[in-house]
Amino acid sequence: MKKGLTARFKSGLRFFSLLVCSLLISYGNKVSAQQKATNNLPAIGTSAILGEIEGIKIEAKVQSPSAELTPLQIVCVFEYVEGDIYTSPPALPANLNGMVHVDQQMKGLITELRKTGKFKGHALETLLISPPKGTIPAEKLLIIGLGDRNHFTPDLMTDVGRVGMGEALRLGVRSYAHASDLKDGGLDSPTGLIVENVLKGAIDAYRTAQFLKAGNYSTFPPLEKMTILAGPAFYDASASAISEVLQTSKK
Repeated sequence: MKKGLTARFKSGLRFFSLLVCSLLISYGNKVSAQQKATNNLPAIGTSAILGEIEGIKIEAKVQSPSAELTPLQIVCVFEYVEGDIYTSPPALPANLNGMVHVDQQMKGLITELRKTGKFKGHALETLLISPPKGTIPAEKLLIIGLGDRNHFTPDLMTDVGRVGMGEALRLGVRSYAHASDLKDGGLDSPTGLIVENVLKGAIDAYRTAQFLKAGNYSTFPPLEKMTILAGPAFYDASASAISEVLQTSKK
């Protein structure tokens, strides 16, 4: 009887050991795959000029809006929900969340403006800020509202692109950077379509401005570069979308 129990115990122990080993190997393979995927992502600062349209160079860049040195940085936010950009998920983790970085480097100003209703974030609402030294490197920060996240559609980003370009021309800057920040706000959005719509709207607004300038109805210095900012995981999709817009816009 004891021999039978001992044999069954040893058999069970072997099975348990094999199961544990199998789980450890599976976990190790998963971690290895995740590390490999992370290692294959483009580094911060990776950038490429993907083409030119209407004399404007269009750049894709892996960078947080809190770190981009530019005359004008555009960011976008939804109507305020308590802790929205800081709650992950659904928002991106803090270390990957551009709006968190901007808010922190602006000493909580973005959250204060939104939480107190000084900036409500209604669709296409804008607020222009002059960041003081010691915050973010951008000379100007433009916040554009995206409205209620529950009613958001990617079509809105075409108008966001128009508004951003219009403000850039009004300020007379030679270049500016745009960050849509939808995922920062907790919305799982289609990266490529968002980038396409922002760029289409911006180009459309620039062409309208050029038409007015040609008839002496407007004056502004020509824009030289527009930079689309993206996180490492979304750079390739953003770059592909930019290339697609550049190809179709020239036809």
